[in-house]
Amino acid sequence: MSESSSLSRTPAPTLQLEVVEKQQWKSAADSAAISRAPSISPDNLPSNDRATIPRWWRSIRIGSGIVRDVRARAPFYVSDWTDAWNYRVIPAIVLIFFANVLPGIAFSLDLIETTQQYGVSEVLLSSLMAAFIFSVFGSQPLCIAGVTGPITVLNKTIFDIIERQPNPPDYLQFVGWVYLWAAILHWITAALNWCNFLKHVTLFSCDTFGFYVSWVYLQYGVQIITRQFPTSAEPESTADGAYVGIILALLMVGTCYLFRSVSRSPYFRRHVRRFFADYGMPIALLASSAMAYWGRFSKANPTTLPVGMAFQPAGGRDWLVQFWQLEGKWVGIAFPFGFALWVLFFFDHNVSSLMAQGSQFPLRKPPGFHYDFFILGITTFIAGLLGVPAPNGLIPQAPIHTTSLLVMSKAPRKRDVEDASGSRPIHEDRPDDRLDRARSRLPGDISHAGLEPDPTLARDGEGEDRQHETPVAVVEQRVSNLAQGLLCLVLLSGPFLHVLNLIPRGVLAGLFWYMGADSLESNGITRKLLYLVRDRALTQADEPLRQVRKCRVLLFVTVQLVAFGATMGITQSIAAIGFPVIILLLLPIRALLIPQLPFTLEELTILDGPAASAFTMASVGGISAGAIVGRSES
Repeated sequence: MSESSSLSRTPAPTLQLEVVEKQQWKSAADSAAISRAPSISPDNLPSNDRATIPRWWRSIRIGSGIVRDVRARAPFYVSDWTDAWNYRVIPAIVLIFFANVLPGIAFSLDLIETTQQYGVSEVLLSSLMAAFIFSVFGSQPLCIAGVTGPITVLNKTIFDIIERQPNPPDYLQFVGWVYLWAAILHWITAALNWCNFLKHVTLFSCDTFGFYVSWVYLQYGVQIITRQFPTSAEPESTADGAYVGIILALLMVGTCYLFRSVSRSPYFRRHVRRFFADYGMPIALLASSAMAYWGRFSKANPTTLPVGMAFQPAGGRDWLVQFWQLEGKWVGIAFPFGFALWVLFFFDHNVSSLMAQGSQFPLRKPPGFHYDFFILGITTFIAGLLGVPAPNGLIPQAPIHTTSLLVMSKAPRKRDVEDASGSRPIHEDRPDDRLDRARSRLPGDISHAGLEPDPTLARDGEGEDRQHETPVAVVEQRVSNLAQGLLCLVLLSGPFLHVLNLIPRGVLAGLFWYMGADSLESNGITRKLLYLVRDRALTQADEPLRQVRKCRVLLFVTVQLVAFGATMGITQSIAAIGFPVIILLLLPIRALLIPQLPFTLEELTILDGPAASAFTMASVGGISAGAIVGRSES
């Protein structure tokens, strides 16, 4: 099956056209919403009543953002299913299933063992519910939702706080009210179009939060390993099993990087390399798990994943949580926790959606942030009703999902373009040309005396079949998200729960390390730090950061690292319940603090940028000019 049989290969919009496209798309969408959207607005009141209403309130059209998102996405609903007839959907399902479910279970291990109120069934049901609702009813099906590390931290912190109180309430009933308050705030946010604040989100906030999430993955990997050593609380664990777990974790990481390196190398044919890129991580996970049962490794009895009964909640309770029976005073106490959850999801889920629809992806179907955030409120309410962890957008799984759906094409060589344009006569390669190219790859090239060779050019080569690939389209559909959720339903059955129980925890630690390290490599903070220590002679001439003084790059990164350190520090303290507020403070830090520092307009334009393309940001009112520079003059 052709990778682009159902797609029109629309190239990504260029940077020069983004501003014009943003203005045209935004004005058209806004005018359509104003003229057609049936909304409750203060403007519909009599003139004498409007005079007593503040101007800022009269400008709000309740529900207009939701209506606009639905009308923009509805014409593509049928194609969202028919476009799934593409091979790229198959590896996307496999990859995102392993990248979503296993980390979600591993993140919840601490919550499961501490509270005794959750189990693997609850985590799988939460992932299934999120996948089904967002893939069938959502307007951004590329965004993967599931159980994340931050929500497990928040739930565990709530448990620690209420258990210290005299006569503590029922935990699941209290969490049910926390989720209900958060759901109400979600619906209010979507109805009042507060998702338009996303226009102020830039790469500064996305990179800082992504950097934090990457380190959380690395931390949880270490935590999984250390908890395999025998303690008074875990007498069944053995030192031999813990050391085997370390070996399996390193094997998992090494095998994943081996497959990734081969997929990016000049070896083997293109389809073989793409196979390694698509299935390398699942193959590494299965192979590393199988090693735990080979030879003397099996005698060490490494710790595996805990599982419960098929389709049964933890502790034998009912699936329905009767949270309405909670004592009245605890209902009010639950509101601050619900507010903290709303803050976390407002940033986490929307940033996940932005990253899944970043400017590096050539998307052609409109997004819908207001409508999806309304749906997130529904899933949060259902999670409290069923007593499962609340799902939301996943980082880095959401952008990984979009990346796995990319349709790649070979970029034409410069000589081919020149020949086609007629600017250069077509002729056979002269021996002198081939000799010059061969000399250019020699370390001791006399034509470039005094300069060190660029290792990237030496690795790429210039063979006739060695051409760079560029993304030309994304398979934008709903099937891959739905299918990976339905696989969670399959895992809930008895036989597959037994298979899940065979996976060693050490392998999951290796998966955490690989996903965290891979996300760090592509993070903007990491790239800036590597630029600061890179030899200038080996830095590409067209590197944008070369136009910024290194002291300014260091200052910008320092602010990001301080924000990251504050978020990580409060997460590890007793005040962990307040870490969502620290994350949300990234927006005013970027808008108010950064412009006061000695950055010029040109430097901020290079160091920072929009979180997504103008096409994607049109759903929230377009890209705010002040989001990049913070003020008109720096």
